[in-house]
Amino acid sequence: MTLFAAPTHEKIRPATGPVAPATSTHHGLGVSDVRLDPAGFWGIRQAVNAGATLQHCLEWMERLGWIENFDRVARGEATVTRPGWQFSDSEIYKLLEAMAWELGRSPDASLAAAFDSLVDRVGAAQDDDGYLNTAHGHPGLPPRYSDMAMGHELYNTGHLLQAAVARHRTGHDDRLVQIARRAADQVCKEFGAGGFDAVCGHPEIEVALVEAGRAFGERRYLEQARLFVERRGRGTLPVRPLLSAEYFQDDVPVREASVLRGHAVRALYLSAGAFDVAVETHDEELADAVTTQWRNTVARRTYLTGGMGSRHQDEGFGDDWELPSDRAYCETCAGVASIMLAWRLYLATGEARYPDLIERTLFNVVATSPSEDGRSFFYANPLHQREPGASASDGVNNRAEGGVRAPWFDVSCCPTNVARTIASLGAYVASVDDEGIAVLQYAAGEIRAGGFVLHVQTRYPDEGTVLVRILAAPESESRLRLRIPGWAGSATVRVNLDEAIDVAPGWADIRRRFEPGDEIVLELPLTPRFTWPDDRIDAVRGTVAVERGPLVLCLESTDLPSYVRVDNVRLDADLAPYAHADGARAGGVIVAATSSSGPLPFSAARPLTTESVPVEFTLVPYHRWAERGPATMRIFIPVAG
Repeated sequence: MTLFAAPTHEKIRPATGPVAPATSTHHGLGVSDVRLDPAGFWGIRQAVNAGATLQHCLEWMERLGWIENFDRVARGEATVTRPGWQFSDSEIYKLLEAMAWELGRSPDASLAAAFDSLVDRVGAAQDDDGYLNTAHGHPGLPPRYSDMAMGHELYNTGHLLQAAVARHRTGHDDRLVQIARRAADQVCKEFGAGGFDAVCGHPEIEVALVEAGRAFGERRYLEQARLFVERRGRGTLPVRPLLSAEYFQDDVPVREASVLRGHAVRALYLSAGAFDVAVETHDEELADAVTTQWRNTVARRTYLTGGMGSRHQDEGFGDDWELPSDRAYCETCAGVASIMLAWRLYLATGEARYPDLIERTLFNVVATSPSEDGRSFFYANPLHQREPGASASDGVNNRAEGGVRAPWFDVSCCPTNVARTIASLGAYVASVDDEGIAVLQYAAGEIRAGGFVLHVQTRYPDEGTVLVRILAAPESESRLRLRIPGWAGSATVRVNLDEAIDVAPGWADIRRRFEPGDEIVLELPLTPRFTWPDDRIDAVRGTVAVERGPLVLCLESTDLPSYVRVDNVRLDADLAPYAHADGARAGGVIVAATSSSGPLPFSAARPLTTESVPVEFTLVPYHRWAERGPATMRIFIPVAG
């Protein structure tokens, strides 16, 4: 892999988004470079995020006393009972990051005041040497860095740094940036060469230190991230009951691992940080190791939705091909972390497979978690719900799973992770390089980058037509690149009145001297299609799923007669599904099988179908399942016969 060719074209400028490698052929955009149409799929969600989710998160953390933790430390009071887990500080920091991106995208006086107030309360709790934590190191609390396995101190600091990067990249070198830099300096002093030879049980500090080093021009931060990556995998973290070294990715050095394993979010955050270190230090071996881990994980341990993590125990990856639908964990945060890793891999390589996975994960994990009003969320994202979930309460949900979106969780990492991802979404829509601009994700709106101003008109993913109108372009010949998704099979591209050209999955490259008024029309096929699981996935053998464009569809009990269970539907694979509203219609039968009458749910007699009633049923986008109330649901449907 060749990662390190530095761009030289004068059109390229440093990115102002979440990731900005010092040496990379491809650069992401800033959040202000993309304006999403408020009536489009992602524009609607970004508006809901800004208008409801940010305030919702702030109110919950205030109500539960998580922000008051900072006030108590600032006042010097001894902590008797501390609300929230030891990582609750990170939720405040992720909210600050979301606020920072949102303010950079669309300034708002009320949000700015809330942001400044929150920063002041956080900063007041910082110690003179830069240490900042409300669960350790103060009267009534455990000593600093006394529980590296589960204390989450460096994890919290990492999210603080990412919030500061967001603030800096949106044009501010203010108090939050200074607070974060002091915290990073303290980490480097404590854990640098000759210091405390340890790692944090939850990776995050690695990816944050690299990006902070890039943003603030501090090479020390990169070196500290490198030390943390190289220390991982030596078995230094104490193993707790029911946990293992693999859970912490402390069983095998990053360079020697061949697949992601253990706790899914931890593994993905670590890989993103390790890849950043590889890019900044020109370490081909480390980059190849992470790329191999990504490739093997996507090929054998990733769900159709893009979700990762098949085990509720350890919130972790299972073995190869261990992908049960009904027990899928697929934590929303793992989806966010998967996007973080895939985006870094794309910037380094320019390969279309990475934004392909980002698209799949955005539409089927990130868009699935929040409710339409932005005030309740899925933590886990199973692909099969056997029983309707209990109606959501207004209180804290102590279970990550349950079949309904909840307003808040005892461990509420997902709402703030969704908030910061949607607030910064524009940064992932396109990239620029020496040759021009690449449109990676299709969303209605306007893109300004690389000398181009593009107006994108589309109703994607409901419709497959994407019209890109050139409003401004470089004076010389350049390249406009459009991603053709891997699911598409083929697509057509037409420039102005030229004849439409068939294009295979990958890239459609248009090279010319563009003029204002030029129009490029991309037609993507959105005919519903069957998707068959690999035969090695025991849990879904004999079933099939239906997809439409980037959307995974599901069968929901809401769309069936009250006397029919989703588990009694069999899909007829000889009847092609067809488009219906934003989903599809498919044919099949309703069956009733003989039941075992013995003491065990097994029988010596082969089950026989006693009834078979033809039926046509509706499939809806998975991202909006349970929006109409508690329901049962499945994505992979048994095939008739």
